[in-house]
Amino acid sequence: MPHLAVQSVAKSYDGNPAVQEISFAVEAGQVLAVCGENGAGKSTLMKILSGATLPDQGAILLDGRPVTIDRPAAAGAFGIRTVHQEFSLLPHMSVAENMLLGRMPTRSLPLPGLRFVVDWPAANRMAGAVLTDFGFPDIDPRALVRHLSVAQQQIVEIAKALAAGPEILILDEPTAVLSASETEILFRRIRALAAQGTTILYISHRLEEIFEIADRIVVLKDGRSVLEGAVAELDEERLIRAMVGRPLSAIYPERRGSAGAAVLEVTGLGRDGAFEAIDFSVHAGEIVGMFGLVGSGRTEIAQAVFGARPADRGRIVLNGRARRFASPAQAVGAGLAMVTEDRKGDGLALEASVQDNAVLASYSRIARLGVINAARRHDLVAGQIADLSIRPAEPERPVRQLSGGNQQKVVLAKWLLAPDRDLFIFDEPTRGVDIATKAEIYQIMRDLAGRGVAVLLISSEMPEVLGLSDRVLVVRDGRLVAELPPAGLDAETVFAHAAGLPVPASGAGGTPPVLH
Repeated sequence: MPHLAVQSVAKSYDGNPAVQEISFAVEAGQVLAVCGENGAGKSTLMKILSGATLPDQGAILLDGRPVTIDRPAAAGAFGIRTVHQEFSLLPHMSVAENMLLGRMPTRSLPLPGLRFVVDWPAANRMAGAVLTDFGFPDIDPRALVRHLSVAQQQIVEIAKALAAGPEILILDEPTAVLSASETEILFRRIRALAAQGTTILYISHRLEEIFEIADRIVVLKDGRSVLEGAVAELDEERLIRAMVGRPLSAIYPERRGSAGAAVLEVTGLGRDGAFEAIDFSVHAGEIVGMFGLVGSGRTEIAQAVFGARPADRGRIVLNGRARRFASPAQAVGAGLAMVTEDRKGDGLALEASVQDNAVLASYSRIARLGVINAARRHDLVAGQIADLSIRPAEPERPVRQLSGGNQQKVVLAKWLLAPDRDLFIFDEPTRGVDIATKAEIYQIMRDLAGRGVAVLLISSEMPEVLGLSDRVLVVRDGRLVAELPPAGLDAETVFAHAAGLPVPASGAGGTPPVLH
């Protein structure tokens, strides 16, 4: 008998169906991968299972018994714990407080009016034991969450769910900010939990992870479950076709044209504690990839170029003119665009509409003497919504209501509408987006290069770097350690430089990009 069964579940918002007909089953001790494009219904399904919203119809069965999960507390009572893609941690509280929130150990005091107090040593021991068992003993239970790195916060978010002893664990894009080694530790823990009988729902756009960790797969498309089966019976091509309705054999656009004059030249760039002696250039019409492991300094270099966190020393030349940007506003004024790593924190005004976000960098095109031409704004935004297939196609909808992939498209629309961009910086442009959206973003980047725009791509995804770049810059420990031409672009060589390992003698001709 399945541990969890979802039968014909449907949910609509304001008459618009989010999920229409979803059914699947998973047994205790299995890992079920839930796949689908952004907007396929995965987030709504997770909200239903975690008690954040009720379905309009259908049934949820636990061990064959219909249950009602009408609030998060009910999900918790049934042993369901969800790790959402967006953090729910309280930044000004400690790791232990976040992990044990609502379940903090107490001790009694023989004092009138003060019978119980938090047993802090016990709380720290409990949280530390969970973290150690998870595989991350170096995270201090006493540390404030706001002092942790993004990857450490993700680990604490997962550890919080583990501390509750889940019977069903739902993980939504858990590795989006984790390194390869951290991901492997997570996978070991997932396998151990499954061996103990925990049922796990694993949501990820990274197909190689799904084939590595899952036992079964269910594919959602347009709010319906369209494919379900054992991993051993499926392959990548069939999975992709089920998700997007067509094969994606050519996800990486063909390189065309040649590089022109240097648009960006960086010499001796340095910032204390972040990076040092950085020299590189990006030419018109080329895509230059920048690869490095987590903490290598690649994002900090891009931020310095864009004026978000200026360098302490060095020289930046844009189109032959020495520049020093003290703020992103100055960089934008000089013709730069940057798709930031954190789209929600840095790239979007979440409470504002799609329309208002899309025109943030292009008021010169829609306003005169401080007055906005509403018709002009509508036409420009409508064109981007159509060109980028932003869904739902509603300019007035708050951008926070869009899926992650569609939010990323709004970020792109903002910069594509900005006039006269000479240099585009893309920092992790496809993090957390589905494979079809990845293909669209890759085509946009190649089209920009085809029009003579210089493109700097920063990514932790090796296939992305190999599949798109005309040259690759490798960063390690805040220094540029290699610049590889097209003939030297293979996974083993790039990774060896990034990790400080011996470089393979074969050079080119190594592992080709894989789709994920």
